[in-house]
Amino acid sequence: MTGNSTWMLWRQALSHRAVWRRSLIIGLIVGAVQILVNQGDHWWRMKIDGVIVFKTLTTPLIAISVALFSAAGSYVQVNRDRSLP
Repeated sequence: MTGNSTWMLWRQALSHRAVWRRSLIIGLIVGAVQILVNQGDHWWRMKIDGVIVFKTLTTPLIAISVALFSAAGSYVQVNRDRSLP
C-alpha cells in the first residue's frame, strides 16, 4: 500500500463519526478516573490552585487524544488488511 493511500485512510478515519464518538466516550471515562486518582484529594480537601485546575482540564484531553489515535489506527489497519489480496 502506498504512502498516499495510507494518508487517505488516516483522513477517512479522522473524519469518521464513530471513531470520534468512541474516542470521546473512552477518553472521558479514562480521564475522569485519572482525575479522581491524581487530583481527587485536592478537590476533596478544597485545596485548589491554578495547577490543579489546569491538570484537571487537560487530563481528559490527553486521554481523548490517545483513544482517538488508537481508534483511528485500528480503522486504518482494518481497512488496509481488507485491501490486501
